[in-house]
Amino acid sequence: MTNIELVLNMLAEASTTEISKKKIPKTFHENKVVAQKGGNVAKAARLQLEKTTGKKVVTNINAKNIDNPMLNSKNDKE
Repeated sequence: MTNIELVLNMLAEASTTEISKKKIPKTFHENKVVAQKGGNVAKAARLQLEKTTGKKVVTNINAKNIDNPMLNSKNDKE
């Protein structure tokens, strides 16, 4: 997971929290709708970023592998 993926995840969570504070959902269904709306905020940001940069944001990179000195040194030796 890249930094941008983490930021978009945080945006989705923060958006969901703010929407929840405003809507005050009481049922599971209402909470589900709020969560979807929060996720849609991050989705819109992701799509706009991808459109602007011309490259995909979502990767299959595992966060444990990013900037891992052990993995980087192995790759340098090969």
